[in-house]
Amino acid sequence: MMGWLVWVIDYGIIGTLLGMSIIAVAVAIERFRLYANTSLDAFADKKELELHLTRKLHIIATVGSNAPYVGLLGTVLGIMFTFASIGQDGITDPGKMMAGLALALKATAIGLLVAIPAVVLYNFLLRRAKELMMKWEIVHGRKGI
Repeated sequence: MMGWLVWVIDYGIIGTLLGMSIIAVAVAIERFRLYANTSLDAFADKKELELHLTRKLHIIATVGSNAPYVGLLGTVLGIMFTFASIGQDGITDPGKMMAGLALALKATAIGLLVAIPAVVLYNFLLRRAKELMMKWEIVHGRKGI
């Protein structure tokens, strides 16, 4: 039963978290490049600029807010299956039990390792978007609000 648990948590849960992390980083890189190459003069309307700058930021926010829950799901599954194994086989090997619990907690740790940078990236990018919108307002006045 423990081999199946390792596969579910390592490849299922942690694989999902790795995919989420790759998506968040890819979107962040794309946004950083876009912000560096955005010409504020190309936008006559502030709302149009705001749409341009904030597009795809929700993806990073979604990763940041959901990664801990995906990690927690791995923890819950790991603890459930470890206790089920103990109930089925009896407590014969404490090392086996601790290995199952450690595997379960690994999922939560990786969930946090994905979520924390995603939230930081989201906040940084949102702040950068707001700075660019403020610069647009300084140059163009407050029209388009």
